[in-house]
Amino acid sequence: MALAPRPGPTPVGARTADLVFRSATVVDGTGAARYTADVAVRDGRVSAIHTDPLADRPTARRTIDATGLVLAPGFIDMHAHSDLRLLLEPDHFAKVAQGVTCEVLGQDGLSYAPVDDTTLGQIRQQIAGWNGDPEHLDWDWRGVGEYLDRLDRGIAVNACYLVPQGSVRMLAMGWDARPASPEELDHQRRLVAQGMAEGAVGMSSGLTYTPGMYADTDELTALCRTVAAWGGYYSPHHRSYGAGALEAYAEMVRVSQASGCPLHLSHATMNFGVNAGRAGELLALLDAAIAAGCDITLDSYPYLAGSTTLAALLPSWATEGGPTRTLERLRDEPTWRRIREVLERDGSDGCHGVPVEWETIRLSGTRSPRLAHRVGHDLAGLARLEGRPAAEIYREQLLDDDLGTTILQLVGHEENVRAIMRHPAHTGGSDGLLVGAKPHPRAWGTFPRYLGHYVRDQGVLGLEECVAHLTGRPARRLRLKDRGLIRVGHRADLVLFDPETVADTATYDQPRRQPIGIPYVCLGGTAVIADGAHTGALPGRALRRTARGTEEVPTP
Repeated sequence: MALAPRPGPTPVGARTADLVFRSATVVDGTGAARYTADVAVRDGRVSAIHTDPLADRPTARRTIDATGLVLAPGFIDMHAHSDLRLLLEPDHFAKVAQGVTCEVLGQDGLSYAPVDDTTLGQIRQQIAGWNGDPEHLDWDWRGVGEYLDRLDRGIAVNACYLVPQGSVRMLAMGWDARPASPEELDHQRRLVAQGMAEGAVGMSSGLTYTPGMYADTDELTALCRTVAAWGGYYSPHHRSYGAGALEAYAEMVRVSQASGCPLHLSHATMNFGVNAGRAGELLALLDAAIAAGCDITLDSYPYLAGSTTLAALLPSWATEGGPTRTLERLRDEPTWRRIREVLERDGSDGCHGVPVEWETIRLSGTRSPRLAHRVGHDLAGLARLEGRPAAEIYREQLLDDDLGTTILQLVGHEENVRAIMRHPAHTGGSDGLLVGAKPHPRAWGTFPRYLGHYVRDQGVLGLEECVAHLTGRPARRLRLKDRGLIRVGHRADLVLFDPETVADTATYDQPRRQPIGIPYVCLGGTAVIADGAHTGALPGRALRRTARGTEEVPTP
């Protein structure tokens, strides 16, 4: 990455500001070397960057002494599952406390827009483990634009949205495991185009989740051509992170090359025993595609455990037709015996083609309070405690919890995590679920964990490079024309942190603990975190894709 030039002289008229960060160590999001400056904010934007200690310093109504602290652009979470939490808890403390000022929603091919009355109910049930299923929420939207309008009522971070391909397929052709007809494909393309026209930044897929996984390569390519025509990008959770992972990545590269659509790989990693130490093979595949002209970025979370729903492990044929049909198959004894055989012997496509190892499946949350005593236990341990097969506990849990159970899946490899985060196409994404008794700590700890554990303590990345991964690079992918860098005229989405103390404190046993070392977070010039506490401000809005880039669109 080319180093950006040092800021020039302070613009005329920019000396009186709303806020000044005095003597900050500026890490500006480009990857350039840090420098010391006074950074002034006025009318929601960076109005001056003052580097000359001998000249007059900018004045402001409020001054923050940032001596010894790093001032960076606000962090961008490229893979978030806050679609409902932002509506239910708009203060969004879990993310703003980490320094996050923008999130990308609509992930993994399943979210709540576009929908109709029928598919909304199906999706609510299917991904209740991701987001909960609050009865008291006013579900008054159906389209992408209407959902973004709901966000515009006030949230603590900015948010972008991806059109979810699984939800689109559900609308166009239900839950059928078959290729789309020409008419159904046209219907899907229209739905994607409408979502893009209403402000989505791209399209997501969840190709281990039904019904999106039923789309073949040609269908995905056709939809991506529509996304590309609207200036968006494709963000797939591809078909396997276990057996067949490299071929699954290669398929996504082919989709990007054939459609001309930029590619952003969701939570890119190589998991399960079959992929230990194989990150280099993935990166070689991506490097070859990039060298051939393919526009590729990726995100990852800095942890070894994954997180999903317990039902996601089922073979796809067992979930065809939606949640009601899934539960019927689990109750039917002959069908259950087939499911168990696939899970334990063959390797379900829902478990990435790898025979399930029950000791790696830890329950993290349940819909039913009656089952809460199982949270924190892995299925092999529960089998020992209860004196019966883990597979039977798995089946019972799904039936008794109406498919609403979430899990941690302990299948990662440290060497793969480190290799992938070093790649120049890498960005940060939490993939954090915010519901359940013991959700994955990445929802509260991803960004300070990068800065503390992997930068300061382990030296896997340099500070300037890591900040670029978390700010400037994702801003380019999202086409945020005036965010992601500290530059005069850019939006004042800023985070102030102590490089010597910043750290995640969330653990698998105590996953909702606030990070330390992040005293100040500013969104559009408004303090959301001050002295480590939430101010109550909700300045965030939906950022919509427009012909000029991705930006805040004023409400009429």
